[in-house]
Amino acid sequence: MNPNILVIFTIHTDNLPENFQEIIKHEQEVVNAWKEEGILEHLFLRPTKNGAVLVFSGIELIKAKQLIESLPLYPFVQSVDYFPLMKQF
Repeated sequence: MNPNILVIFTIHTDNLPENFQEIIKHEQEVVNAWKEEGILEHLFLRPTKNGAVLVFSGIELIKAKQLIESLPLYPFVQSVDYFPLMKQF
C-alpha cells in the first residue's frame, strides 16, 4: 500500500515574470487533472501566497517528485519538502 505523501512547496516571489498569471492558470489546470485522476487528495494554498501544501494518495514518493518537478511553477521553486505519511483514521 502506498502511503499518503505530504508535499510543502515554496516559490521565490521576487522577480516573477510578467506572464505569472498565465503560469498560475496552467498550474491550476495541472493540479485539477491530478485531482480528477484521484492522486491528489488535498491542495492547500499558503496564506503568504508563496506556495502550497499538497497531499497525494496512491502513488510512490518518486512519482510525487516527478509530478512536482513537472509543475509550471517549478522553475521558481525555493524549496520542496516531501513527507510520506501513514494514515491512521
